[in-house]
Amino acid sequence: MRWREGRRSENVEDMRGRSSGLGGGAKFGIGTLVVVAAAYFLGVDPRLVMGIMEGGGAGGVQEAPSTVSADQQLDEGADFLRVVLADTEDTWGALFQQAGSNYRPPTLRLFTEGTSSGCGSASSAAGPFYCPADERVYVDLTFFDELVRRFNAPGDSAAPGSFAQAYVVAHEVGHHVQHLMGLDEQVRGAQQRASQEQQNALQVRMELQADCFAGIWAHHAQRARQIIEAGDVEDALGAAAAVGDDMIQKRTQGYVVPESFTHGTAAQRQQWFERGFGSGQVESCNTFNARTL
Repeated sequence: MRWREGRRSENVEDMRGRSSGLGGGAKFGIGTLVVVAAAYFLGVDPRLVMGIMEGGGAGGVQEAPSTVSADQQLDEGADFLRVVLADTEDTWGALFQQAGSNYRPPTLRLFTEGTSSGCGSASSAAGPFYCPADERVYVDLTFFDELVRRFNAPGDSAAPGSFAQAYVVAHEVGHHVQHLMGLDEQVRGAQQRASQEQQNALQVRMELQADCFAGIWAHHAQRARQIIEAGDVEDALGAAAAVGDDMIQKRTQGYVVPESFTHGTAAQRQQWFERGFGSGQVESCNTFNARTL
């Protein structure tokens, strides 16, 4: 992905290295329990949380085959995410303006091991997530190593500048867009009146729409700034497939329970990203009216 000449966002809080009070070695500390309990409502699959934890905890990071130090890689990764966030600001700012509205960008908080959020304490084990209460996207950069090591994402997904990383951030920003549109409140209200299976089905549509919104960002970023290089889209699709409910369940429990899905299958996640990428239109991402996903 071509990114080094891009604008850097100012809406970033770098909290890496600061004490979170969660304790880096505690697999089931209070912060982690809060995240696991709240994960469903935040759009984070609890099985993803537990799958990472069972594989060695939030602190386990696969060494990258590189001559640069881990600290250098993390700094470059942080710089890259500033560019990606700025790019989402430009894309959604223009789209909201065209619709006669103003886009209020989220804040990206980078953290290490754990942090506090408007949605409760958060451990790195939760992976990247969006909190609507404080309109922040939370990312521990070591998650991308876990994405490769635990979930068989493309091998370059942990490298700074990977389009797969951009997809992950754009997906979380997609949840922010849903929040600004009032969709999250509507879905939560409907879930309160629904059975568990219906709640899961609504959550799947919420997540697939965020994937589609990530595709919209990629569409407009490519048209405006030609950021995509050969293999980038495949990298993003590989990351989307790696965190599909069916793939996670097969790896963590050996079988699939479709009624328990909260994010969609690998094929669905890829399909909706491609739909947004192909059209660039918000209207094409109406997962709630789609008969089939």
